[in-house]
This record gives sequence, structure tokens and C-alpha cells, in this order.
Amino acid sequence: MTISETIAHLRGSIPAVLPSLLMCDFGQLANEVRRIEAAGVPGLHLDVMDGHFVPNLSYGLPLVEAFRRMTTLPLDVHLMISNPAQYIERYREAGADSMTIHVEAVHDPRPLLREIRAIGAMAGLALNPDTPVSAVRPYLKDCDLVLVMSVNPGFGGQKFDRRALDKLAELRSLAGDELLLEIDGGVNDATIADCCAAGAQLLVVGSAIFGTSDYLASTRRLVELASSKTTRSPQRTC
Repeated sequence: MTISETIAHLRGSIPAVLPSLLMCDFGQLANEVRRIEAAGVPGLHLDVMDGHFVPNLSYGLPLVEAFRRMTTLPLDVHLMISNPAQYIERYREAGADSMTIHVEAVHDPRPLLREIRAIGAMAGLALNPDTPVSAVRPYLKDCDLVLVMSVNPGFGGQKFDRRALDKLAELRSLAGDELLLEIDGGVNDATIADCCAAGAQLLVVGSAIFGTSDYLASTRRLVELASSKTTRSPQRTC
């Protein structure tokens, strides 16, 4: 997909529940992708961790390439790494439709955000729970999305940090409808409606889907809860 096609696809799916494949069964990878596709999700969220920027390791280029071969859904790649500049082109070649870097990882994210767009992917900027919105504010015009972390990145199963809701509301006030807002961490049946009410449109979900036996029913329930608090924004093109 082109940038404009990916943005239009995600905007047309708001509220967009994006399963975090970090939580899937890697021993049954192809089957997991088929099951999650059958649940009707609009995209897949891939967490790349380097063991340095965050205290955990996940997967890298080979698995992103594998997911690209298994599905035509957009791949939303979250680069939780210390040196994203060295890998942006390679992750795009591997199949990333969207790449999000962390504001805490680089001195000036603007050149990297522009490079991500230049090579044909959506550009995202993430901020951790202790990072204020002021850290990303200078770069909003260079972003297609901002990812608000509602847990400290690196491990699943953490408690939802409600400071994320205030950040979402502040970002929506600053950027209006020009920006897609994403949230990741502790998004489940109990928190997803509050996330949408605060302005989130892309909702990264892990155990609330993969910890259940019926991915379709779980996804439908999450979308229903999210839809009750979602205001759709108009599509824009790049």
C-alpha cells in the first residue's frame, strides 16, 4: 500500500483494533495469522525490541518478512530500538507499511520521520509514560501517527497507566483530525472505551485477544466497546 492508501484504510476502520503479534503463539504462526485475519482486523502490530532501548528482546527483520509473506494486511511496525536510523530502509523492504520510532531514542526525530515517509511508509512517533506531550509537539507536522504508550515498553501484562488518557486528549486538541492517535499497553475490555473517548483511533491489543480462545468474538467485543466512544474523523490524503 502507498502511504495515502494505508492511512485511508486505517481511517476507514476506526476504531481500529490492531492485534499485537508479540502475544501470539509463535509455534503456530501461520495459523495465528489466519485466525486473526478471520477476526476482521484492519492491520497487525509488530513490536521490535532490541534489548537495549527496552529491557527485552523480541523479533526482527526475518519475522517481519515472514508476516509480510503471510498477509496483505498493513504491518504497523513499532521500533523500540536505540538506533532506528540504521534500520528504517531495511524494515520498509521487509514489508512495514507504518514505522514508529521513539522520541526518547533519538536527539531529533524529524529527519527520520521524513525519511520514513520518503521511502513510502507512514511515519509514527511514540512516547513513553513518563515522557510529556511537549517532547513530541515540535514534530507533529512530520507524523502520520503518534503512539502513546500506556505501559513502560518491553513487557506485556502491565497495568494500564491512565496518564495516557490525558496525553491523548492533549494531542487531539493540538493536532485536530490531522493525526492518527494510537495507544499501546493494557488495552482491554475495561480500558478500550476510555481510550477512544480520549481520542485514540488505533488500539493495540495483546492478551485481550490472544489470551482468549475465540479471536473473532473477542475482537468484535472490543470493537463494540470502542465504537461506543469513538468519533470518526474524516479521511485525509498525503
